[in-house]
Amino acid sequence: MGKNLEITEKLEKYINNFSLKLNPIQQEMIDYNSTFVDVKRRQLAISQGHFLLRIIKTSKIKDVLEIGTFTGLSALSIALALPDDGKLTALDKDKETNKMAVNFFKKAKQDNKIQTIVKPALDSLEELKNQKFDMVFIDADKMNYKEYYERSLSLLNKGGLIIVDNVLWHGEVADEDNLDKFTVNIRDFNTYVANDKRIEQIIVPLGDGMTVCRVL
Repeated sequence: MGKNLEITEKLEKYINNFSLKLNPIQQEMIDYNSTFVDVKRRQLAISQGHFLLRIIKTSKIKDVLEIGTFTGLSALSIALALPDDGKLTALDKDKETNKMAVNFFKKAKQDNKIQTIVKPALDSLEELKNQKFDMVFIDADKMNYKEYYERSLSLLNKGGLIIVDNVLWHGEVADEDNLDKFTVNIRDFNTYVANDKRIEQIIVPLGDGMTVCRVL
């Protein structure tokens, strides 16, 4: 069995240079986000954005729900991949970062595809319970991951996808001696999803790790 490469910063830069080119507004967002101390935990990696784009286009996805938007990099990456009649519903409770996100969406001329809802995600999910989506992307507060996942299952069309970010938690989930509450929660979530017979799933080691689930 071949061994996976260690993706160093130098190799990651090389990969990005030979992959899809970023939209100028995506690059502007990345530059802006660099001012946040915890940006590595909150911002989508470039490779993850490219992965979402390819998934959406290949699967002909049109209606997407995002749980956790931050300043909008993942939302913009999704919107750019959607067809002209596609729609993204983006949930986040932070009014200030949402303002920045909406400004970026307008600059990129993608705001016509994106509806933002600013309130606690669990409240929004309750209000959306009668809608259906082709894909849900989860990248919000980690302690509620299991609840977001369960709510998402009921919102998906058959064969729909749930994609969850940060499931490798900078590799800390593999350290059984690490009992930090967030690490333990992500580890428990991964076990829960792996044992769920309603879906088939894989973990993709892009960025901070993404679980891709397909509803059976």
